[in-house]
This record gives sequence, structure tokens and C-alpha cells, in this order.
Amino acid sequence: MHQDIKEILISEEEIEKKCEELGSIINDHYKDAKDPIIFVALLKGSVPFLARLIKYIDLDIEYDFMDVSSYAGTETTRDIRILKDLDRSIKDTNILLVEDIVDTGHTIKAIIKLLENKGAKDVKIVSLLDKPSRREVDVYADFIGFEIPNEFVIGFGLDFNEKYRHLPYVGILKDEIYQ
Repeated sequence: MHQDIKEILISEEEIEKKCEELGSIINDHYKDAKDPIIFVALLKGSVPFLARLIKYIDLDIEYDFMDVSSYAGTETTRDIRILKDLDRSIKDTNILLVEDIVDTGHTIKAIIKLLENKGAKDVKIVSLLDKPSRREVDVYADFIGFEIPNEFVIGFGLDFNEKYRHLPYVGILKDEIYQ
């Protein structure tokens, strides 16, 4: 365990098992889809989750990335900035938005609206983590890996000032590191 971690909240093994489970649920949900499902991953945090999840997807899929910013340090700014947009048209497509964590909901809500304005036929959300105690807007993931308490978590794509993304588990960062 990394020296800056207070506790491992979700182990690498638990993440793997949950990705397999989510893959099965997603496969079942989209089994009758005629067109490819476009997985849209939000950079950078969702990349490890996307990579692990798609191992268990038995559908015709494509994927693309968006880079959005809404955090400064540990707090959301509520100012959603698009740093990298999609590389393709999504008009009349089914989108599965891949997110590392749904926290306040502001980012997800803004991205859903943007994707719908671009003409997506349907937008669903799969999130590795859900932190409902911090929700400020009415938005929820369709497919959720783990519901977590209101702790500052890092690892498996989640960061604090770009550090800790590489950890293979989700851990709780020691308070003294970010306060």
C-alpha cells in the first residue's frame, strides 16, 4: 500500500470482478442493438476503467474520448470546460458514457446535455464509483460499480493533482496530503 493511503477502499480484485459483472449487465442491456454502441470515456480518470471494462464486452462497440475539466484541487469549480471534444459525429448513436466517479453530478449533467445536443439517440452512464452523498444535481448512473462514502479517493484513474492515478486499487487519501 502506498504511504499516502489511509485505507484501501476497493481492491484490484474487487474492481476486476465488478468490471466482469458490469460487462455482463451492459451486454444484456444492449444485446438487441443494431448499431455499434459508442463508449465515450472522460479523460483521464476513466481510462483504466474503460480498459478493464471492455475486456468483458461482447458487443459491436467503438470508443472515443472527451477531456473535460471542472476541478481545482479537491473542489469542483462548477465551470465545465471542454478541453478535447469527440473526434466523430454521434448523431443518431447510442452512447455509453464511461466515468470514473459520479460525485456532485455537475460534470455528468453538462456532458449529457452536450451529447444530446450533438444528436445522440440515447445516452447511458456507467460509472465505477458513485458518491451519492455529494450529489448536487439530479443525475444518476445507469450502471454503477461501487457506491462509496464521502471520502477523498484516489487510484485506478482517480487523482489528486495528477498523482496516484496508476495505483491498481481505489484508496482513501490521508487527510494531511490534501488539506
